[in-house]
Amino acid sequence: MADFGFNEHHQNEVINYMRFARSKRALRLKTIDSCFQDLKDSRLIEETYTVDEVSDMIDGLQVLVRGEVEMELINTAHTNVLLLRQLFSQAEKFYLRLQTDISELENRELLEQVAEFEKTDFKPNSKVNQESSKPKLAPLNEGGVSELLQKEISRLQEDNDKLKARLRTLESQAMSALDDKSKAERALKALQKSQGDHQEIANLEGTVAAMQADFEKTLNANVASQKDLQDSLVSAKHDLLRVQEQLSLAEKCHHKPLLTTPNHLRDLSSCLKARNHSYSPSYLRNLITCFYT
Repeated sequence: MADFGFNEHHQNEVINYMRFARSKRALRLKTIDSCFQDLKDSRLIEETYTVDEVSDMIDGLQVLVRGEVEMELINTAHTNVLLLRQLFSQAEKFYLRLQTDISELENRELLEQVAEFEKTDFKPNSKVNQESSKPKLAPLNEGGVSELLQKEISRLQEDNDKLKARLRTLESQAMSALDDKSKAERALKALQKSQGDHQEIANLEGTVAAMQADFEKTLNANVASQKDLQDSLVSAKHDLLRVQEQLSLAEKCHHKPLLTTPNHLRDLSSCLKARNHSYSPSYLRNLITCFYT
């Protein structure tokens, strides 16, 4: 099988599969042989048979053999599908895509080589023995990864490193953006607080100004009221002094009992007018009346 380009590991896998297929094939052939033997033992007991009897036996044997062969072919096809499934699953783990050439399955030359290899009981030819007897370098790794797989792994590793570097850059940018956002939020809060303090100060200033205006208004009103009271008190004192003076004059002018005659009242009125022309006659009359009563 070294002629097909297989390494030792893959060659052993092929040998194991061929041995499995050969054992299944031998088992199915034994079943077919038993079908013929059963026919001989159960039907061929007479020395002579008619044409219909022979035809009936052959038809029955055909049904049995056909069923066994069909079952074996179906089982072989399903087994091959399971084998391909294993290969494809392993390839997909490394993101590989395997391709098959169906036409090669009918390549007579390759089929004869496989048959020859099977006839030798899965022993490699002399050329292979000579090549295998030569010293070989040990593989670089135990997995036997092909060059294509190595390139694919290297490419994926490089892409992974690039993605990690980009992720670190994005994380750094995100952290920087978060710091800028935090600074902006703190600045906004400080500005809002400052504006609130300014507004509060303005409100307090307005309140103080209003209170000061009310205080000045009240003070002015109190000063005006106090001035009015002082003016009234001074005027009252002046009035009192004038009344006292008039009373003194009245006592001097009328040391005698007053008469209530009209002539006497007129003389008294003339005398008071001469002393103080600022009082009206009605006021003096009332004052004199209150004084002598």
